[in-house]
This record gives sequence, structure tokens and C-alpha cells, in this order.
Amino acid sequence: MTADVYTGKHRREGALGALGAQGAPGTPGTPGTGIPAQGKPPWSKAGRLLAAQIVVIAKEPYPGRVKTRLTPPFTPVEAAELAAASLSDTLAAVAATTVARRVVALDGSPGRWLPQGFDVIGQRGAGLDERIAWALVDARVTLPLPVVLIGMDTPQVTPALLAAAAGPLVDKTADATFGMAEDGGFWLLGLREVDPGLILGVPMSQPDTGPKQLARLEQAGLRVTMLPQLTDVDTVREADRVAAVTPGSRFAACMARMREPADQAIAAAQ
Repeated sequence: MTADVYTGKHRREGALGALGAQGAPGTPGTPGTGIPAQGKPPWSKAGRLLAAQIVVIAKEPYPGRVKTRLTPPFTPVEAAELAAASLSDTLAAVAATTVARRVVALDGSPGRWLPQGFDVIGQRGAGLDERIAWALVDARVTLPLPVVLIGMDTPQVTPALLAAAAGPLVDKTADATFGMAEDGGFWLLGLREVDPGLILGVPMSQPDTGPKQLARLEQAGLRVTMLPQLTDVDTVREADRVAAVTPGSRFAACMARMREPADQAIAAAQ
């Protein structure tokens, strides 16, 4: 997916460039990409600390409270294990991204899945729109830097993708960064300046949540840099697809372990 930059008037100002499987930015020298012919944009250079923060909004992977759409065929315990694996892969990608601060906005209690180097803040609000809005606000008020927020359902996220979301905010070439999810939602929202009114009231968990959230940003006149569309894990079909493209990940290993008894039963019946 080509990552275009939009203004509130839908005037296209450029393109970030598609990020491939390895997270490499788009073609150097392409007009509007911000990538000079000699190489990558300054914010993507290894070792540069981005003056931004990444917030992972997450739920404690407790059986019966997470990944309920995976049950059946999985048990609540198995679904929770898959959620924990997805969260661990996500946190590993965030930990490998050179940003000033890493935060988990958590519903529940921290567990062994939480690595060092993360601040933990509690979620507040009723609906998901409120929880997202106040997680952004609470991170920004304690550290006045741009904020990139992601969930725990995209274990395929990479440090390169996260840097691509934070970089334009730091360099002030965008006011927001945004990643659509395949199911119509969104997997990433980054803001240079946080205003809860940009999120509050947007209907969440709907087939058109992503377009409506994007429209809210555009209507506010923000320059929005789009990130590639990703599949988030809600269903077994999506879990299989994400596991297939993330070999070697905790999530893929967990899926293989969960699938093994079913595969053995099928083989025995043949």
C-alpha cells in the first residue's frame, strides 16, 4: 500500500513510500517520498534517537478476557496464550525502535510478558475511543513529545514501520500518522499534538472505523501520513495468515503449537 500524505482538504502532498516485508522505505529519489536519492530519510538512519514515544494499548492476556473470537476452536486458555504471544512480539518491536520513551497503557496487571524499559499507565474511560484518547493524553502530558499508539493485535509490526510512523511527526512533515487495518479498523495512530477531540466519539470496532477516524483527522486540517495496511488478529483465519508471514515469531510458534493436536487428529482420521 502506498503511503500518501493528505491534508484536511484531501490535497495530496507526497508519499512516504510502501514498506515491504522487511520494512524498507520506498524508492530513494522518488518525488514526494522525503527519501533522497542517496539513501533513506534522516529519521530512518540507524542509531538516531527519535524524539517521540510509542504507546501500546493492551489488555492483560487473561483467559476469557482476550481474543474471545478465537474460542472456539481454541480454549480460553489457548486464546490467552496467543494474545500473550502477540503482545510479546509487539513489545519486542517497540523495544527495538529507537524512541525516547516506550509506554504500555494497560487494562489489568503487568506480567512476565512485560520487558524492561517500558512505563506502565492505567487505561481510563469507558469505550475504546475514550481509552485511546486518554492513553494518548496521559502519555503526552507526562512527556511533551509526539505519540504513536498501536494495539496488541499486530505481531507482524516491525521497528521500521514504527520509525516510519514516528519520524514524520518528529520532523514536523506530518501532524498525524495512520495505519488502516484490513478489517476496516486501524492499527496505528500517531499525533504530533494530542487533542482528545480527534478520537472521542469515533465509533470503534466497526467495519468503517478506520475511514471515520481518518476523516476526523482530515476534517481537523491535519497532514496525515499513511502507513501500510496490516491485518490485525481477531479471527482464526487472520491468526493463520499473520502466523504464516511471521516465521520465527512467538506468535507463529504459539499458533503452530496450538494447531498441532488438531492436525494430528485430522491425519489420524485419514
